[in-house]
Parts: sequence; C-alpha cells; structure tokens
Amino acid sequence: MSIPAILSGGLGPARALPVRSIADGLGLDLAAAGLAGAWVTILLTDDPGAARNARILMSLVAGTMERPGPPLAEEALGGGLFAWTGRLPEDVRELRIAGLVPGRPMSLARIEIRLRGRPALVARGLARDPSLTIRAVYWRSLGKRVRGRAFLDRALRHRRESGYNSWIRRSASLSDADRTRIRTEVAAWPDAPLISVLMPVHDPAPRVLRAAVRSLQAQLYPNWELCICDDASRDARIVRLTDRLAAQDPRIRVVHRPENGHIARATNDALALARGPYVAFLDHDDALAEQALYEVARTIRDDPGLVLIYSDEDKIEGRGRRFEPHFKSGFDRELLYGQNYINHLTVIRTEAVRSLGGLRPGFEGSQDHDLLLRLTETLDPARIRHIPMVLYHWRAAGGSGTFSDRALARAEAARLQAVSEVAERRGARAERGLFGFTRIVHPLPHPAPRVSVIIPTRDRAELLRVTLDGLFGATDYPNIEVIVVDNDSREPETEALFARYRDDARLVVVRAPGPFNFSDLSNRGAAAATGPVLLFLNNDIEVIEPGWLTEMVSQAVRPEIGAVGAKLLYPDGTIQHGGVVLGIGGVAGHSHLGVPDADPGYFARMVLVQEVSAVTGACLAMRSEVFRAVGGFDAETLKVAFNDIDLCLKIRQAGYRILWTPFAKLVHHESKSRGPEDTPEKRARFQAETAVMQERWGAQLRADPYYNINLSRISAHYRL
Repeated sequence: MSIPAILSGGLGPARALPVRSIADGLGLDLAAAGLAGAWVTILLTDDPGAARNARILMSLVAGTMERPGPPLAEEALGGGLFAWTGRLPEDVRELRIAGLVPGRPMSLARIEIRLRGRPALVARGLARDPSLTIRAVYWRSLGKRVRGRAFLDRALRHRRESGYNSWIRRSASLSDADRTRIRTEVAAWPDAPLISVLMPVHDPAPRVLRAAVRSLQAQLYPNWELCICDDASRDARIVRLTDRLAAQDPRIRVVHRPENGHIARATNDALALARGPYVAFLDHDDALAEQALYEVARTIRDDPGLVLIYSDEDKIEGRGRRFEPHFKSGFDRELLYGQNYINHLTVIRTEAVRSLGGLRPGFEGSQDHDLLLRLTETLDPARIRHIPMVLYHWRAAGGSGTFSDRALARAEAARLQAVSEVAERRGARAERGLFGFTRIVHPLPHPAPRVSVIIPTRDRAELLRVTLDGLFGATDYPNIEVIVVDNDSREPETEALFARYRDDARLVVVRAPGPFNFSDLSNRGAAAATGPVLLFLNNDIEVIEPGWLTEMVSQAVRPEIGAVGAKLLYPDGTIQHGGVVLGIGGVAGHSHLGVPDADPGYFARMVLVQEVSAVTGACLAMRSEVFRAVGGFDAETLKVAFNDIDLCLKIRQAGYRILWTPFAKLVHHESKSRGPEDTPEKRARFQAETAVMQERWGAQLRADPYYNINLSRISAHYRL
C-alpha cells in the first residue's frame, strides 16, 4: 500500500515520512522524525473512491512496548478528513493506523502530520474552550508546564460542535464527487442485481407517500422496481396518486386490493409483483438515504450467498430533521428474540421470503418481527450481513398513518405470540418483559445441576462474608458448592469465617499460597470443582435477588452457549457491568458503565438478554466441559487483567456464543479486595497484559461484532 505521508510546519520545508506495512495496517516512525514530545495535528484523508463503511483506528506506540496504546479520539472535519491534535509522548516511537472492518482494505489517500506552535495551539484552544485555555496559559506563566499542558490538552479535546446533526454533516454526507463515483462504479457492473422494493399503502398523507417514492427515485443505484399494493385506501387521492406514479415511471407497478386486508396481506400482494432476486421493505411514509440501494447492491455483489441484509436507521420528522439514530450490532439472535432490532432497512432474498409464505396475517404490527424470527431460526449467521450505515429514515411525524400506531396493544400481543412459537420449539417459554419487550425463560434441567462457585480471595473477610451469606442464604438455587481459593490470607477474621463454615459440606477451602495470580487461582478452583457448571465469582459480590443463579444456569446449560455474564451494579445503584465491548481503550471496556440501573440503556440494551463478545470474570457461568475444552484461564501471561476477556474470546473461537443477561443482577464492590492499578509494578504488569491481548486478539479487538464502528472507541456508552 503506497500512501503519501508528509511532515509539515516548523521552520523547514515539508518532508516525506516513511510508511511501513505491518500485519494489521501501517506504521509511521515518529521517533526518527524527531517528534517525541511535540505538539502536532495528525490529518488523515479518506480516499473518496473507497467504501464509506470502512473505518480506521489511530494509536501510538511509546516506551518499550511493542503494541500500541489506547486509540486516539480523532475528529471528523467533513469531506473525508479526520484530525487529531495533541502532544505526543516523550518516548513516542510510532504512529499505528489500522482498519476497523475485517475484509475491508484501508481507504487512506494521504497522511499529514503538522507541527503546531504555541500561538496556534492557544488560538485553537480559545476557540474551543476559552476557560480551560486561559487556565493553561496561567499555569504555564507560573512555570507549571505539566499542569499547563494538561489544561491545554483538555481544551483542544473540546468539540465545538456535537450531536447527531453535526455527525451527519461531517461523517455521513455525500459530496458531488461521491455521487459521481458511485454512478460510474454502478455503470460498470455487468451484473447489477434488480432490487424489488415492497410498499403496502393504506391512506397515508399524500405528501409523505410522494416523499417516500421520491426517495426511491433519487437513488444513486438505478436498478430497482417499486411494487406498490394499495390496501383499499379510502382516500381517492391515494388511488389516483399511485396510478399516476406507475404511469410516469415504468419501474413502478401497482396493484389495488378490493378490500382492506391489513399490512401482511398487502405486503404479500406486493411480493407477488416482485421480479428481483432480493426484496426490500419500505413503509409508505418513510424514506431511503440516496445511497441505500447502492450499498445493498454492493454488499450483494461482494457476497452473492447472502439471504438477509440490514442497515442502521434513524427517525425523521415533518420538516426533515433527522434524530434518534440506531447504530446496530451484527446479527444477535438473542437480542432479536427480545425486540426487532433489525427493523429497517431490511432486504431479503426473494425466494426465502416466498418459501416462508411471506408475512403472516394475524401478526399485524409485528409482522416484520415474525418474518425475521422465522427466517433466521435455522439460517447460518454467515448469510446475514449488517451494513453499519444509516440508510433508512423512519418518519415520526403526524399524518403518516402507520399501521402499528393504530394498534399498539395488538402489535405487542403479536410479537409475544411470534416469539412464543420460537421458544416452544426449544422447550422454553416467552413472557412479557420490561417496557413491553419479550423475554425467553429457559427451564432448568431436572434435577438441577450442581454449580461449583469458585471464589479466589485473600483476607477481606467482611467482603467474603457478604458473598457467602448471599450464596447460602439469599439464593434460591438448590444445588451449590462453594470453593474458596485462599491466597495467603493472614487475618484472624478470615480464619474465623472459615471456621464458621467448617461443618458445612457446601464450602471447600483450597489453600493456594504464592503471588496473586487470578488466573491460576481460578484454574485451581475449577480443578477442585465437582459440578458440571462452574461459576467464577469475585469475593466482593453481593446477592440482592434470589433468582439470579437460576437465570444464569438456565442459559449456561444450553449446548450452544459457552458463557453467561450478569448485570453488576455499583453500591450506588449504577451499572458496573453491562457486558464487555471489545476495543474500548485499546482492549475492552464495560458497556453502560455508570448508567443508573433503572435506565433501559441504548435502545433497551440493559433490559434484554443479548449476545456479547465477552463478560467479566467477576461473575461468569459456564459448563465445566467448555472450560476444559478451551484450556481455562491463561495463568502464564494474563495473571490479573484481561484473563476473562481472553477466556471469552477462546470460547467464541471454539464456536460457542456468549450471553449477558439483565435477569441476574448483583452488586459488585469492584476492586475492594485487590485495589486499583496505582503502583509502578501494577502499571507495568497491566501494560504487559495489554500487549498480550493486542498481539493475540488484535483483529477481534478492533471490530466488536456486537458494537458498531460508528460509535466511540473511548467508552462503551454508545455515543458517536
């Protein structure tokens, strides 16, 4: 890959920087360029001819470590230009640039590093955050250079504009050059697939119907047909409008139903008109992004075996303002049971829809959800593709006349019935969950399998006592053994606690002296376990609900599930663990950290069972056979940090799925027993373990399939 990299600014002329190819991207030697400790702006120019759903990740290599540190928070400037301004570390060695999307080549056209002088930095800071910049100048004038740098760095990080509209303008708007490129590319395709767009129509406001059709006619991809079924509209203007549209555009065909059959029958009649190998679903009041069908067609050409394709979406109001974007995950079977997160834009192979009999009458309001549940029940996830781009605008204004708005209660009942049918085929049951979403309850085997609870500990008896009391006295699961792996406890209170349970056969104490090694302690506990289900539990976990373990075990014993994590709260009632998102801060971070427990989370993520890439080892359930098959925790190179993430990634690599459930909820007094990473030795160990994870799992860490590449890599709060 030949990409020009330029160093500019300073007193001398601009000069080229050497770019080397590395296993997962590009590297620029910053130390040889004399940039250690320099204030710079790094500018990346995206190739306008590249796929717009490719993304990049910048990070720095510093000190003696071979792997890069946390990702840099670059800012989109619009027109494919991204920038980061800040001070490079004194021991910086290299800038690393990697692609985020597996299988997509990086799309950079140019890299520029600009040296920044103090006056320019102060001016930039004043434009972004005057208060912080003034404080930076004040401390610098007193000779407090480090403090001044810190305030200036914070000022430069301040975004002048934020919010979804700014993101659209800077990161998701097409230029005229983009439109020309797309049209030229499509014109050269010898096999552009015909996409049949299905639109059931029933008494919308004429203006919104015209807007929906205009969004289709404005597509940069021309090889489509619109199949309209008018479901006996009572408004004569709608009948005339649909006929006129068909007369004006040969790509539009209309059929009129003699009587109202509701959305499922109307969609099926539109489906009967379809001639293309794929059908897309468009409501009569919504709109498509102008590149929507191009992105779909390009995805089909990249992988002709796909059956289901879906995209991100947002809402649009009467004046055209876009809001409430939904940046979705890759295919998540469990999340789909709880809600139709796939929703719009949905494109399905035509023969697959027809083989299922189309949409089912009687499921109005949740007919799309029912179709997706039936379609994906036996479908290989490899034949499902998520396009991480907002390609569909769901109209939220009045006058749209949507079917689901008229019968919300009926739609909810239909959804529950659709999920119940799937659940019953698996020996489970579906029930109404929080906020009207659906929960599938899986039965425990009979008799309930023994759960071996493995708790590494060193003193802190006041914490361990709460954990044991919760397990033995506040948990309704009938078959528990607890294995406390004691790592050199010395306090008399700890021995007194062990003595209290001396005659209780449910508690076993395994002595494990030596330096603290969480992985080794956990492996020793697993070796002593007699139950077919293992539960790894920190010694600072507090039980607050009796049914938590029943929920975890009922999920963990499912043959396709490799591990299960719980919803953990801080003592103040905010979320400590909502699942793990890969790539946050360089390796991984907890989802929805610090969000109140009552908050449903990003599109109800915190009230729904879902698949995740990893869960915390503070409360992790799995079958012992799975634990043995993947080799347990890595006690050699991941003694303290990231051993749970590594274990989960090994489990997924072995073909199992990992679940997080909000229906197992506990309190986690995090790091009360081990303490924070606040000594040079602990920091060095943490850096070494970070390097191990990046070396071992670099590609997976860059693109968590259950997150979205448009969302922040700095924290897992589902923000742009």
